[in-house]
Amino acid sequence: MQIFRYLQTDKVTDMRLLVIDDERSIRNSLKEILADEGYEVDVAEDGATGCEMAEKEKYNAIFCDIKMPNMDGLEVLDRLNEEGVDSAVIMISGHGDIDTAVECIKKGAFDFIQKPLDLNRILITIKNATDKVSLVKETRILKKKVYGQEMIGESEPIMKVKEMIEKVAPTDARVLITGANGSGKELVARSLHQKSHRSAMPYIEVNCAAIPSELIESELFGHEKGAFTSAIKQHKGKFEQADGGTLFLDEIGDMSLAAQAKVLRVLQEKKLSRVGSDKDIQVDVRVLAATNKNLKEEIAKGNFREDLYHRLSVIVIKVPSLDERKSDIPLLVNFFIDQITSETGLSRREVTPEAMQMLIDKSWTGNIRELRNVVERLLILSGDRITADDVKSYVY
Repeated sequence: MQIFRYLQTDKVTDMRLLVIDDERSIRNSLKEILADEGYEVDVAEDGATGCEMAEKEKYNAIFCDIKMPNMDGLEVLDRLNEEGVDSAVIMISGHGDIDTAVECIKKGAFDFIQKPLDLNRILITIKNATDKVSLVKETRILKKKVYGQEMIGESEPIMKVKEMIEKVAPTDARVLITGANGSGKELVARSLHQKSHRSAMPYIEVNCAAIPSELIESELFGHEKGAFTSAIKQHKGKFEQADGGTLFLDEIGDMSLAAQAKVLRVLQEKKLSRVGSDKDIQVDVRVLAATNKNLKEEIAKGNFREDLYHRLSVIVIKVPSLDERKSDIPLLVNFFIDQITSETGLSRREVTPEAMQMLIDKSWTGNIRELRNVVERLLILSGDRITADDVKSYVY
């Protein structure tokens, strides 16, 4: 039986493939020819074995025969999808038809190739498939940067925060998020937006502490051309940009009293006027706010408006510090190891039990942000494993 139509091609390296086929002659021939092209190729003689290999190892692409005993190719495809294997899967068959090909693609296969296999077609498909997988990974990383990470943790304090988010997110209630720097307040805000009916609309963040007091009003409410010396054109403020969506006012305890008064008006009347204009603009914005300050103490000092506080704090969510959720540290460490190695290409390292215990025992004044920085430092500076000596040398 003819297995390949062979064409001379340029060799490729640094790619790992898996071939799942119950016919020894096909899987061995495919392995031999692709290995000659510079690929590293593993083979599996049945679907169950192939799935186990794909779940343990990372492959750029997987070739899977459709007609196999016990577990056919479509069942393999279903299992790989269930287990979250992100390799590109290419289905091969000597009995292909349009309906089968369509079903494979619907189930997530990258391509469907009929036997006899054309080597040139195989190589082009591998390149296109791995390019797609790389693009998906890059998109996933970008989304994490833009929309934030999932909330990692199973401790009682963090589970209470998650439960509160589930209850509050579908409503339009304003939420005041409190907690220390680095504890994840912005992550709570993003989760509230993503789980709300406004999730398809804009999510706009403003760090009130990072904007000079003389510019905060222009930043929030916008300005007209010529409103002040540097206003060379009209500018829409953050409230307008967030219209229909969510506005997150981070570090609101650092906002000037003048800006607080204008924010209060927007919350009360749902309209604003740009700096240099007396025209009212209607806005529909859900406002979330966060602070690391005790706003009741700031009210007593005359630094924060009590009426604004009550407008913002319909719901109050307190984010626990890392020291209040020590049992989550192993989960967070492993999550950051996976994240950092995926984003940077650093080799993954296991953390010894002694090293993990030292990380649990440490006081984390910088909270989650500090822990992530420490994990990245240990990945860069440690040997094959992250040991107690590494933690002593690079953390304490």
